[in-house]
Amino acid sequence: MKRILVVDDDPWVRKLVRGYLERAGFSVTVAASGPEALTEFTAHPPDLVILDLMLPGMDGLDVARRIRDSSRVPIIMLTARSTEDDRVLGLELGADDYVVKPFSARELEARVRAVFRRTESAPEGPRVAEAAGIRMDIERREGWVDGVPLDLTALEFDLLAFLVQHPDRAFTRLELLEAVRGTTFSSFERAIDSHIKRLRKKVERVPESPSRIVTMYGMGYKLSTEGRREPA
Repeated sequence: MKRILVVDDDPWVRKLVRGYLERAGFSVTVAASGPEALTEFTAHPPDLVILDLMLPGMDGLDVARRIRDSSRVPIIMLTARSTEDDRVLGLELGADDYVVKPFSARELEARVRAVFRRTESAPEGPRVAEAAGIRMDIERREGWVDGVPLDLTALEFDLLAFLVQHPDRAFTRLELLEAVRGTTFSSFERAIDSHIKRLRKKVERVPESPSRIVTMYGMGYKLSTEGRREPA
Protein backbone atom coordinates (compact mmCIF):
# COMPACT_ATOMS: atom_id res chain seq x y z
CA MET A 1 0.00 0.00 0.00
CA LYS A 2 1.38 3.39 -1.00
CA ARG A 3 2.02 5.83 1.86
CA ILE A 4 1.15 9.51 1.33
CA LEU A 5 2.12 12.37 3.62
CA VAL A 6 -0.40 15.24 3.56
CA VAL A 7 0.91 18.56 4.90
CA ASP A 8 -1.60 21.37 5.43
CA ASP A 9 -2.32 23.73 8.32
CA ASP A 10 -6.09 23.58 7.73
CA PRO A 11 -7.65 20.75 9.81
CA TRP A 12 -10.59 20.49 7.41
CA VAL A 13 -8.31 20.02 4.41
CA ARG A 14 -6.27 17.38 6.24
CA LYS A 15 -9.42 15.51 7.23
CA LEU A 16 -10.97 15.72 3.76
CA VAL A 17 -7.85 14.65 1.86
CA ARG A 18 -6.93 11.93 4.33
CA GLY A 19 -10.40 10.42 4.32
CA TYR A 20 -10.74 10.45 0.55
CA LEU A 21 -7.29 9.02 -0.16
CA GLU A 22 -7.69 6.31 2.47
CA ARG A 23 -10.98 5.26 0.87
CA ALA A 24 -9.08 5.19 -2.44
CA GLY A 25 -6.70 2.60 -0.99
CA PHE A 26 -3.74 4.68 0.20
CA SER A 27 -2.11 4.84 3.63
CA VAL A 28 -2.12 8.47 4.76
CA THR A 29 -0.26 10.37 7.47
CA VAL A 30 -0.70 14.09 8.11
CA ALA A 31 1.25 17.07 9.40
CA ALA A 32 0.11 20.63 10.21
CA SER A 33 3.38 22.57 9.95
CA GLY A 34 6.72 22.56 8.18
CA PRO A 35 8.78 21.22 11.10
CA GLU A 36 6.15 18.56 11.82
CA ALA A 37 6.21 17.55 8.14
CA LEU A 38 9.97 17.02 8.17
CA THR A 39 9.76 15.00 11.40
CA GLU A 40 7.01 12.82 9.97
CA PHE A 41 8.88 12.47 6.68
CA THR A 42 11.96 11.16 8.49
CA ALA A 43 10.05 8.89 10.87
CA HIS A 44 7.73 7.37 8.25
CA PRO A 45 9.17 7.94 4.74
CA PRO A 46 6.26 8.32 2.32
CA ASP A 47 5.95 7.34 -1.32
CA LEU A 48 4.47 10.77 -2.17
CA VAL A 49 4.05 14.13 -0.41
CA ILE A 50 1.08 16.48 -0.81
CA LEU A 51 2.48 19.78 0.44
CA ASP A 52 0.69 23.04 1.12
CA LEU A 53 2.65 26.11 0.11
CA MET A 54 1.69 28.31 3.08
CA LEU A 55 2.55 26.66 6.40
CA PRO A 56 3.37 27.89 9.92
CA GLY A 57 6.92 27.52 11.16
CA MET A 58 8.41 26.85 7.73
CA ASP A 59 6.68 27.43 4.42
CA GLY A 60 6.08 24.72 1.86
CA LEU A 61 8.85 25.87 -0.44
CA ASP A 62 11.41 25.52 2.34
CA VAL A 63 10.02 22.08 3.21
CA ALA A 64 10.31 21.07 -0.45
CA ARG A 65 13.93 22.27 -0.52
CA ARG A 66 14.75 20.23 2.59
CA ILE A 67 13.07 17.12 1.18
CA ARG A 68 14.89 17.49 -2.12
CA ASP A 69 18.22 17.64 -0.29
CA SER A 70 17.85 13.96 0.60
CA SER A 71 15.04 12.43 -1.41
CA ARG A 72 13.53 12.16 -4.88
CA VAL A 73 10.07 11.30 -3.53
CA PRO A 74 7.31 12.83 -5.72
CA ILE A 75 5.81 16.08 -4.39
CA ILE A 76 2.44 17.61 -5.26
CA MET A 77 2.19 21.25 -4.19
CA LEU A 78 -1.19 22.25 -2.78
CA THR A 79 -1.97 25.95 -2.42
CA ALA A 80 -4.44 28.78 -2.72
CA ARG A 81 -1.81 30.91 -4.49
CA SER A 82 -2.46 30.54 -8.19
CA THR A 83 -0.11 32.97 -9.94
CA GLU A 84 2.13 31.57 -12.65
CA ASP A 85 5.28 32.57 -10.75
CA ASP A 86 4.17 30.60 -7.70
CA ARG A 87 3.44 27.51 -9.76
CA VAL A 88 6.70 27.73 -11.67
CA LEU A 89 8.69 28.24 -8.47
CA GLY A 90 7.17 25.12 -6.96
CA LEU A 91 8.09 23.08 -10.02
CA GLU A 92 11.58 24.57 -10.09
CA LEU A 93 12.10 23.32 -6.54
CA GLY A 94 11.34 19.79 -7.66
CA ALA A 95 7.57 19.51 -7.29
CA ASP A 96 6.01 17.02 -9.69
CA ASP A 97 2.59 18.68 -9.90
CA TYR A 98 0.67 21.68 -8.57
CA VAL A 99 -2.97 21.69 -7.43
CA VAL A 100 -4.69 25.01 -6.73
CA LYS A 101 -7.31 25.44 -4.00
CA PRO A 102 -10.25 25.09 -4.09
CA PHE A 103 -9.93 21.62 -5.57
CA SER A 104 -12.01 18.47 -5.69
CA ALA A 105 -10.80 15.39 -3.83
CA ARG A 106 -11.46 13.40 -6.98
CA GLU A 107 -9.14 15.67 -8.98
CA LEU A 108 -6.44 15.34 -6.33
CA GLU A 109 -6.70 11.55 -6.40
CA ALA A 110 -6.36 11.62 -10.19
CA ARG A 111 -3.23 13.77 -9.90
CA VAL A 112 -1.79 11.40 -7.27
CA ARG A 113 -2.35 8.36 -9.48
CA ALA A 114 -0.90 10.18 -12.50
CA VAL A 115 2.28 11.06 -10.59
CA PHE A 116 2.65 7.44 -9.44
CA ARG A 117 2.24 6.26 -13.03
CA ARG A 118 4.86 8.67 -14.29
CA THR A 119 7.41 7.88 -11.60
CA GLU A 120 6.97 4.13 -11.38
CA SER A 121 5.91 2.77 -14.74
CA ALA A 122 8.61 2.13 -17.28
CA PRO A 123 7.75 4.09 -20.43
CA GLU A 124 7.54 2.44 -23.81
CA GLY A 125 10.88 1.82 -25.43
CA PRO A 126 14.12 0.23 -24.30
CA ARG A 127 14.65 -0.34 -20.59
CA VAL A 128 18.18 1.06 -20.90
CA ALA A 129 18.85 4.03 -23.18
CA GLU A 130 22.23 5.59 -23.99
CA ALA A 131 23.23 8.67 -25.94
CA ALA A 132 25.81 11.46 -25.70
CA GLY A 133 27.63 9.76 -22.82
CA ILE A 134 24.43 9.50 -20.75
CA ARG A 135 23.01 6.12 -19.73
CA MET A 136 19.49 5.78 -18.31
CA ASP A 137 18.12 2.61 -16.73
CA ILE A 138 14.41 3.27 -17.20
CA GLU A 139 13.19 0.36 -15.10
CA ARG A 140 15.45 1.01 -12.12
CA ARG A 141 15.19 4.78 -12.54
CA GLU A 142 18.94 5.29 -12.39
CA GLY A 143 21.18 7.40 -14.60
CA TRP A 144 24.87 7.98 -15.26
CA VAL A 145 26.89 10.54 -17.18
CA ASP A 146 30.34 9.41 -18.32
CA GLY A 147 29.96 6.51 -15.86
CA VAL A 148 29.24 8.76 -12.86
CA PRO A 149 25.86 8.23 -11.09
CA LEU A 150 23.36 11.06 -11.41
CA ASP A 151 21.27 12.40 -8.53
CA LEU A 152 17.98 13.38 -10.19
CA THR A 153 14.55 14.38 -9.00
CA ALA A 154 11.62 12.40 -10.39
CA LEU A 155 10.79 15.07 -12.95
CA GLU A 156 14.45 15.51 -13.93
CA PHE A 157 14.77 11.77 -14.47
CA ASP A 158 11.69 11.64 -16.69
CA LEU A 159 12.83 14.63 -18.74
CA LEU A 160 16.38 13.38 -19.22
CA ALA A 161 15.26 9.81 -19.97
CA PHE A 162 12.89 11.10 -22.64
CA LEU A 163 15.63 13.15 -24.30
CA VAL A 164 18.10 10.25 -24.19
CA GLN A 165 15.50 7.97 -25.77
CA HIS A 166 15.08 10.48 -28.63
CA PRO A 167 18.59 11.81 -29.39
CA ASP A 168 19.06 14.59 -31.94
CA ARG A 169 15.33 15.24 -32.11
CA ALA A 170 14.12 18.72 -31.17
CA PHE A 171 11.08 19.16 -28.93
CA THR A 172 9.12 22.23 -27.94
CA ARG A 173 8.70 22.99 -24.25
CA LEU A 174 5.05 21.95 -24.39
CA GLU A 175 5.97 18.66 -26.08
CA LEU A 176 8.44 17.96 -23.29
CA LEU A 177 5.81 18.77 -20.67
CA GLU A 178 3.33 16.47 -22.33
CA ALA A 179 5.90 13.68 -22.60
CA VAL A 180 6.94 13.73 -18.94
CA ARG A 181 3.61 14.69 -17.35
CA GLY A 182 1.11 12.87 -19.55
CA THR A 183 -0.73 16.06 -20.42
CA THR A 184 0.00 19.67 -21.36
CA PHE A 185 0.05 22.42 -18.71
CA SER A 186 0.72 25.51 -20.78
CA SER A 187 1.03 27.66 -17.64
CA PHE A 188 4.03 25.53 -16.59
CA GLU A 189 5.84 25.86 -19.93
CA ARG A 190 8.42 28.29 -18.52
CA ALA A 191 9.38 25.77 -15.81
CA ILE A 192 10.98 23.54 -18.45
CA ASP A 193 13.75 26.12 -18.84
CA SER A 194 14.57 25.85 -15.13
CA HIS A 195 14.63 22.06 -15.23
CA ILE A 196 16.89 22.11 -18.28
CA LYS A 197 19.22 24.52 -16.46
CA ARG A 198 19.39 22.16 -13.48
CA LEU A 199 19.97 19.14 -15.71
CA ARG A 200 22.80 20.92 -17.50
CA LYS A 201 24.56 21.44 -14.18
CA LYS A 202 24.42 17.67 -13.69
CA VAL A 203 25.31 16.36 -17.16
CA GLU A 204 27.38 19.06 -18.86
CA ARG A 205 31.12 19.55 -18.44
CA VAL A 206 30.56 23.29 -18.95
CA PRO A 207 26.90 24.05 -18.10
CA GLU A 208 27.19 27.62 -19.42
CA SER A 209 28.23 26.25 -22.84
CA PRO A 210 26.32 22.96 -23.17
CA SER A 211 27.16 20.31 -25.73
CA ARG A 212 24.59 17.68 -24.73
CA ILE A 213 21.27 19.38 -23.94
CA VAL A 214 21.24 22.15 -26.50
CA THR A 215 18.78 24.93 -27.21
CA MET A 216 16.91 24.95 -30.50
CA TYR A 217 16.23 28.65 -30.77
CA GLY A 218 12.62 29.53 -31.42
CA MET A 219 11.57 25.96 -30.63
CA GLY A 220 12.88 24.19 -27.53
CA TYR A 221 15.59 21.65 -26.75
CA LYS A 222 17.22 18.45 -27.92
CA LEU A 223 19.84 15.98 -26.74
CA SER A 224 22.71 16.34 -29.20
CA THR A 225 25.16 13.57 -30.00
CA GLU A 226 27.36 15.91 -32.06
CA GLY A 227 29.35 17.25 -29.12
CA ARG A 228 29.37 20.86 -30.34
CA ARG A 229 29.06 23.48 -27.65
CA GLU A 230 26.52 26.28 -27.60
CA PRO A 231 28.01 29.77 -27.48
CA ALA A 232 28.41 30.96 -23.92
